[in-house]
Amino acid sequence: MERTAPPDPSPRATPRVPAPPQAHGRPPGPLDGMPRQWTPEREPGPVRPDAPEAGPAPRGPSPWYLLPTPTATPFTFWYAVLLAVTSCVATYADPSLVHALHQGSSTDVAHLLRAPVPVLAASALWVAGGFVSPFAVGFVVVLTALERRLGGLRTAAVFVAGHALATLATEGPVGLAVLAGHLPGTSLHRLDYGISFGVAASVGALSGLLAPWLRWPLLITFGGLLLQDLVAFTDPLTNWGHLIALAVGVALWPTVRGWRTDRETATERPAGPGPGRTDRPTVRATAA
Repeated sequence: MERTAPPDPSPRATPRVPAPPQAHGRPPGPLDGMPRQWTPEREPGPVRPDAPEAGPAPRGPSPWYLLPTPTATPFTFWYAVLLAVTSCVATYADPSLVHALHQGSSTDVAHLLRAPVPVLAASALWVAGGFVSPFAVGFVVVLTALERRLGGLRTAAVFVAGHALATLATEGPVGLAVLAGHLPGTSLHRLDYGISFGVAASVGALSGLLAPWLRWPLLITFGGLLLQDLVAFTDPLTNWGHLIALAVGVALWPTVRGWRTDRETATERPAGPGPGRTDRPTVRATAA
């Protein structure tokens, strides 16, 4: 028989079990029954790339938001640059040359009958009263606000609609009055140019996109100024044209509101999957 050794009274050290190898570079998980252990969630480290970062507190719109920029509002910006150039020409060029340019750009009955589209475009290249006139300032502020809501092409459509329709509505009766003998033939060559009709229509269209507390004061104030000019009877055809253009802009409310809704929907719509991408959710494998 083999002899059995008596139990050793001295405690023996528990042999250390080597830790299993790390899977894919990740540390091993915690041991059972051991409190206050290190876990990957407790490890301080850099913020994950996909974690949302806390941005600065939102601020109100900057005053520069009212001015056009070549990227956000290209139509208004480059149109304003063109008007600034023609205003410099009107201010510093020879007066006889300026008068000839204005006469050739006039949207009178004679020019409208010969070449309506070119003369309507040429008429919108000038600012009556220079680039510091109220309508020039209104052009910059109003069309910038309108283009930020609708985009460049639709803002141009509103401007052109007011410019063209108000011009035809005021010059058409002049031609009919000359045919009827109520006005002399010189009325067919009445000097008429500028951007004021397009600006008035843009004011009317923009008011339909604003909140009621801002919409009605804008319409009442601007319409009151136009009525005051009409009562003064200094240039009744032009003054009537301003009111007609404002009415054109107001009549476009359903259209511009639909355009704004389409633009907001297109902006908020998420982009579709590109080449090599899939709509399936990504499943990440985790170590047991």
